[in-house]
Amino acid sequence: MVKVLMPVPGSAFDPTETAVPWFILTKRGHEVIFATPDGMVGQADSRMCTGQDLGLLSSLLRADANGRAAYGAMAQSPAFQNPVRWANVRTQDFDALLLAGGHAPGMKVYLESTLLQTQVAEFFAQNKPVGAICHGVLLAARSRDAHGVSVLNAKKTTALTKQMEMSAWALTCAWLGNYYRTYPESVQAEVTRALAHPGQFVGGPMALLRDSPEHPERGFTLRDGNYLSARWPGDAHRFAQDFCAML
Repeated sequence: MVKVLMPVPGSAFDPTETAVPWFILTKRGHEVIFATPDGMVGQADSRMCTGQDLGLLSSLLRADANGRAAYGAMAQSPAFQNPVRWANVRTQDFDALLLAGGHAPGMKVYLESTLLQTQVAEFFAQNKPVGAICHGVLLAARSRDAHGVSVLNAKKTTALTKQMEMSAWALTCAWLGNYYRTYPESVQAEVTRALAHPGQFVGGPMALLRDSPEHPERGFTLRDGNYLSARWPGDAHRFAQDFCAML
């Protein structure tokens, strides 16, 4: 059994990107330990769970049935109900790290945490498996090694692509404003700046369909050594399966 750390903010994280990996990891006998800023139970982005304010786009943009079902199970689990505090995490006590994403404003606490960035860098320095999906890749890109260089500098990676991010924003900005733009700069642009060469960022094929337990091949992941990355909730099943294989 592998012990996997999954830090999340107190709110606003993506339900699919957390719950699908949790579900698959635990079904395969691994232990997932959640960590939140204050040790209180976290809450996913409610809009991604319910589709509130998404109107006719709800079925396209919110978590699908697989994601919602996984989140419902995860939210009731003892592990999720009893998180540890970020400050109490000792990276040497864990075998692997999984960084989920989310785009709502509440994610900034997680993405900008220097404490988490230090812990991410420790996992890389210890050569332990690290998986990052969507904005989770941004947290990894902001994490610096002992020389002040991004831990992703020499890695090939994917992440939420600019096309995906801008498409969701363009479809909803008239009434949701910058809900889909966490920062003025796109995730892809900032992650690419952290790399030694722009060609290390791989956008993958066009994301037309979400993956599922029956069709993980619809998802896209990219592995470089002990580091695995993915782009959006539609990659979550393949991401979780490939992460398990890496473990």
